Amino acid sequence: MNGSSGLVAILLAGVSATAAHAQAGQQNEGAGDIIVTAQKFEQKLRDVPITVTAVTQAQMKRLGVDDLDELSSYVPGLNIQEQSANNPGIVIRGITSDSGSAQQAARVTVYYNGVDISRSRGVYQAVYDVDRIEVVKGPQATLFGTASTVGAVSILSAKPKPGIEGEATAGYGNYNAYLAGGHLNIGNDVIAARIAGEWKKRDGYVKNLSTTQGDLYAQNQLGLRASLRYTPTTALTVDLVGTYDRQRNSGTPFISKRFATSAGPADPFGAANLSGSPFSKQVLGKDKLGLTRDVYDVNLTARYDMGDGWSFTTVNGYRAFSSLEVFDADGSAAWWLEFAEGAYGSQISHESRFAYSDDHVRTSFGWNVLHENSRQEVPFSTEEGTYIQCATNRFADLGCVNAAGVVTAAQATARFTGGALTQIPYSSIFTNKGINDQYSMFGEATWMPSHRLELTAGLRVLIEQRKSGYVSVAPKSVLSGAPLIPGQATTKGTLWSQDSFQALLPRFNALYRVNDALNLYATISKGRRSPTVNQTPTTTSVIPEETVWNYEGGVKLSRGMFDGSLGVYYQKYNNFQISRTVTDPNDPSGRPVGSNITESAGTASNLGVEAEGQLRPTAWLTMFANAGFIDGGIDRTRANGIYAGNRFRLQPRMQWSAGFTVDAPVGNGVRLFATPSVTYRSKIFFEIPNREAISQNKVTLVNLKAGLSFAEGKYEIAGYLRNATNARYLLDAGNTGGGFNNPTYIPGEPRFYGVQLTGKF
Repeated sequence: MNGSSGLVAILLAGVSATAAHAQAGQQNEGAGDIIVTAQKFEQKLRDVPITVTAVTQAQMKRLGVDDLDELSSYVPGLNIQEQSANNPGIVIRGITSDSGSAQQAARVTVYYNGVDISRSRGVYQAVYDVDRIEVVKGPQATLFGTASTVGAVSILSAKPKPGIEGEATAGYGNYNAYLAGGHLNIGNDVIAARIAGEWKKRDGYVKNLSTTQGDLYAQNQLGLRASLRYTPTTALTVDLVGTYDRQRNSGTPFISKRFATSAGPADPFGAANLSGSPFSKQVLGKDKLGLTRDVYDVNLTARYDMGDGWSFTTVNGYRAFSSLEVFDADGSAAWWLEFAEGAYGSQISHESRFAYSDDHVRTSFGWNVLHENSRQEVPFSTEEGTYIQCATNRFADLGCVNAAGVVTAAQATARFTGGALTQIPYSSIFTNKGINDQYSMFGEATWMPSHRLELTAGLRVLIEQRKSGYVSVAPKSVLSGAPLIPGQATTKGTLWSQDSFQALLPRFNALYRVNDALNLYATISKGRRSPTVNQTPTTTSVIPEETVWNYEGGVKLSRGMFDGSLGVYYQKYNNFQISRTVTDPNDPSGRPVGSNITESAGTASNLGVEAEGQLRPTAWLTMFANAGFIDGGIDRTRANGIYAGNRFRLQPRMQWSAGFTVDAPVGNGVRLFATPSVTYRSKIFFEIPNREAISQNKVTLVNLKAGLSFAEGKYEIAGYLRNATNARYLLDAGNTGGGFNNPTYIPGEPRFYGVQLTGKF
């Protein structure tokens, strides 16, 4: 089935489904009755006049989803590419937010317990013991701040509650995958505490032929969370949440299609030979390829019911992240493009919001302050002769790596020096810095002249100060007499530049209840990606703000056994920001030189359809499906130059998923449950400008979670199967190597399977 026919079939069937099923034990409650807080008020999902998908913890468990990127397969309009925990690409409606630069702002807001955590290298968050995840589509500046250019992902952890209860899960799967996790809750009506955690470890699924490095894409991840809820009166609730996230993962498999290994011709789905730098510890900071990442997060939220319909909420957060990822960017055994990326930063956030609600008026207003201080360090290690030979093929008889996987370029230095030297180690480092402060006031009001009609208008007034720094040490090469990476230069200390910006970001919504089962909604909103104060070793510039106007409307239906929604949107962008590889102006072929620049690609537009729902023909069977179609990209106008007509990075024209859940009693307190599902994504391009060589054709994955529960649900044994057909697909292509005319490719996950045991009390 192709993408377009899949969409038509789903829409005509009327069973385009939602990922938000009823909570366990609430089989008769419709998905539209799930309570969400996307508009900062508790509302039924069907009463929210914007496009929202809500995913509960119970639904994630049924699907076998235990990571954000897996979740995105079941949410229309959302794609998450997890190249590593240090480099996730979060895409809403075809627009990605994945820049690691400390100077650039995000496009997609990720909120954790009400606090903005959108800085790319600090955003990854394990999703154990969550209450729900809300994915809000379209710009929502009055709700989620300036970074919600195209939408927001809001992760809400499970909060402490009165009583004593807990859960423990242990699992084992192929590739020696171990899982241990659970939670313990204890408390009363005044004070309650909850601790939760998850540890995941497995071997790498990409064989590494190197004698100095282990297999690639191994995982070793730990998450811990402690929560405290204090409710001294019925009017006041205070939540304190502390979270620690840790990764100790092995190297990312950047594999070349150009260079063979001793196992045979180059194959992105075969063995790799990534050996890194012999000076890795001294130059790159770690002696092995891989990721070391630590994230600390503290959140304090208080809500006070002031009476007469008024309430006050304050949300305060601190988040600090430290990560170092060492990677072999050339995809071969050659000591050529050996890099690391260190990302370090902190974010402090404060928001206070007053709210009022009665039968005819609902309003909220307040202020927000966000301060972030971060830096991205990129050290580089190579051997001079190898670098020059692999980049330029100076000696045609040598090449870089021969058909047997031998690094023939290692002989180049001896040739350059007439045998005087055999190796000339070279290293450099550059660092970009960002110190950003945002201050805003916001407010919105909803007028309800009747039970059927709601009209909302809101505005955020924003002032921001953006300060960018750049420092680099780029020695001259012994062989070439210039820095090996073109465009790099040694600075005298840190170069700084700064600027201030202002913005007005409105949104307008309307909801009309046709009857108790059918709601219509419409929205107009403006989104904005902050300007980039672009500081380099030689230039200072300001990339103008990227703005988008979003127009959408839809229908939400909840009647009998069916819940669903259908939405249509159109978006128009100005100054669409892209990051592209710099090419050598002196090379007529346009050879890449390893540096990236941010610039405006001009105007872009986006037209799309999203549909989701669920059908419950019996108490033990739920069928679901969802679909999203996007026709978007950079406008085909002459003013947009080389970017005209290009599709957005990581944007599929079509994605859908479908499946069903069986949860049936078999007697004596035993239940049988099973959720098979199929997910589909059409072709994507990994870069702008689009190139066929840097793309991935359509991908269809089959997943299954099934098992038995005993003693009225207290015990459970389940098996899971992901990518059941062992489909081969690329997770990413191009990458850092592409900046040196040597694109590399990252294979997606193979077939994973295993068993999990769960006990509850």
